[in-house]
Amino acid sequence: MFKLIRRIIVLLILLAIGFKLYQVRRDVKQVMLYRDLVQEVLDEQDTAANEDLVLAMIYTETKGKTSDLMQSSESATGQKNSIRDNRESIRQGVQTLSDNLEKASQKKVDVWTAVQAYNFGSAYIDYVAEHGGENTLELARKYSKEVVAPSLGNVTGATYSYVNPISMTGGAYLYVNGGNFYYSRQVRANMHLMKLMNWF
Repeated sequence: MFKLIRRIIVLLILLAIGFKLYQVRRDVKQVMLYRDLVQEVLDEQDTAANEDLVLAMIYTETKGKTSDLMQSSESATGQKNSIRDNRESIRQGVQTLSDNLEKASQKKVDVWTAVQAYNFGSAYIDYVAEHGGENTLELARKYSKEVVAPSLGNVTGATYSYVNPISMTGGAYLYVNGGNFYYSRQVRANMHLMKLMNWF
């Protein structure tokens, strides 16, 4: 009887893993539909951004499932979901990322600081420049708690559960109104994930 229960549990775990892999593969294929459009926008701009990075950001932001693919409305208008055109979303997202990459280069901080600043805002680049010059999880967490969250009303450090493979390494929570301090790590992981999935 115990062997049967164990086999059923193993089978259920394998089915869950298989379903998750199917979902990831489907989402990667969805994002890859925008590869040509991303390349067109990148060709229009003089930027240090590259196709793999932008596609990984689209995967991280929306999995390619909304018209504001890069969730770039706020950087353009200050309001969420005001962009309703794929090309405009990518153009605005690439422009914001490019500005961050240029500022990061000027401030002599790492590229992943520029990527994290896509989520936090470009002032994060100055913050990292003043605190060692490298984006770390602890630095991003501190900035989220002490700068971003209070600026949007969370002065108590209130948190909420945020569970995914990346966040499990850092406590699996985020600060209310504090942005996503795992963001650059998620983008980096998703770049590798997308390359892996494109082999199949």
